[in-house]
Amino acid sequence: MKYLVLILLFFQLNSFSQSNSNDYYNETHRPQFHFTPESKWMNDPNGLVYHNGKYHLFYQYYPKDIVWGPMHWGHASSTDLYHWEHHPIALYPDKLGNIFSGCAVIDKNNTAGFGKDAMIAIFTYHNDELWKKGYRNTESQAIAYSLDEGITWTKYSDNPVINNSSEKDFRDPNVFWNEAINAWNMVLASGDRVKIFSSDNLKDWKYKSDFKPNPDISKIGTWECVDLFKMKVNGDEKEKWVMIVNHDKYTPNGGSGTRYFIGDFDGEVFTNTQPSKWLDYGTDYYAGVTFYNVPDDKRILISWMSNWLYAQKTPTKVWRSAMTLPRELILDKDEKEYFLKQQIAGDFNKILNKMLHKREVQLPYQKKNIQLSQAELSFNFEGKQLLITISNNKGEFLEIELNDEIFSINRANSGITDFSEKFAESVQTMPIDEKISNFQIILDRASVEILLNKGKYSMTTIFFPNEEFSNLKLESNSNSKITNMTINEVKKTW
Repeated sequence: MKYLVLILLFFQLNSFSQSNSNDYYNETHRPQFHFTPESKWMNDPNGLVYHNGKYHLFYQYYPKDIVWGPMHWGHASSTDLYHWEHHPIALYPDKLGNIFSGCAVIDKNNTAGFGKDAMIAIFTYHNDELWKKGYRNTESQAIAYSLDEGITWTKYSDNPVINNSSEKDFRDPNVFWNEAINAWNMVLASGDRVKIFSSDNLKDWKYKSDFKPNPDISKIGTWECVDLFKMKVNGDEKEKWVMIVNHDKYTPNGGSGTRYFIGDFDGEVFTNTQPSKWLDYGTDYYAGVTFYNVPDDKRILISWMSNWLYAQKTPTKVWRSAMTLPRELILDKDEKEYFLKQQIAGDFNKILNKMLHKREVQLPYQKKNIQLSQAELSFNFEGKQLLITISNNKGEFLEIELNDEIFSINRANSGITDFSEKFAESVQTMPIDEKISNFQIILDRASVEILLNKGKYSMTTIFFPNEEFSNLKLESNSNSKITNMTINEVKKTW
């Protein structure tokens, strides 16, 4: 009898464990292969760094609520950018302030004296008490170090390393080792410009210059979350510098967004050599920065998949916000200018299961009762106009349309939209200046990431259907042709 009870108990526990496993990361609207925190609020990616075979993702985190609050740094790591392991909170607020955005580097030469290969975080302190009193001097830059690959952290005893005396928005440092000057460079968002510093040891910083293009977009919002790095031009040995800047409002489709400059940098002054371009035209692509120290000098970017217009109101209960899929940046050039292409990074193909493949599609085309809530749809295209409708059996739908020189997403009828007047008030549009020949559309329950012409054009947006999408319709009013269409299921990675 005793053994029978033990056997029954074992099966009950095993059944409970399996049930919990099935429920884990399976709440309504929870992404299944994008990064999300287990619970509570998340925004900007921070401290993206590769070290000893692992990608480390730190992020703005508030562990007590699903709305923004006193900022901490959350932490997760991955060997493949898709299967993430959660770690304890890395950085907590203290008497100097809350922990705003920043970066992380590997100090291979022990320049700071904390130890060879120390992981060093460079971040912004935000002093709420001063801010509430109306002071401008509310933000300063500080460092902390870890000798166990980001699990435990020690803040530098002489923080802050850069103190601000006048600037109102003075934050989000991004640091890199510059071999040309044999020193560290820092780019730092400051109001409506970027400030550039250098240091031999990550502790003592010298101001070098401001970057603000002239002329520039007149109404662009606060500059935030900057990044600066050198890239080789695709198919060429020539190198150019890329500066990424994020803006909290007044972007092409409203609210938050990300743009970039191409130019030259001598260790002190950055000069853009062409006008800025937007990295993504969707409403839900913000605070994008790249990983430091990735092998083969690859540039892999992750963005926060939300928008400050409504980020704190989205209809999720346990957690709030997700990150985009990791994207490898490629610097390319045509006869007019340089531009960045984005391609889904890492071994994305390893989490795909083929559901359907058609060598040629006769338009109009319709496929019902196919799993589209976790899916990748890709195809080649010839034509000027195409309407893609992705819907469910409740009559909710997402419209994606190419119409000659404009590409658009309409989520007005995609499901829950009444949590914010700004969420579905207009169609999101993107200008197109060449023929579109290639589509990649990736859906993960409550988001879509669209890459056109192998990543030259990008649109990212979120939505909240009341039932999973399961119907696909492709229509055209012109002589259009679709070939090599594949629909893949994307596996759950949690």
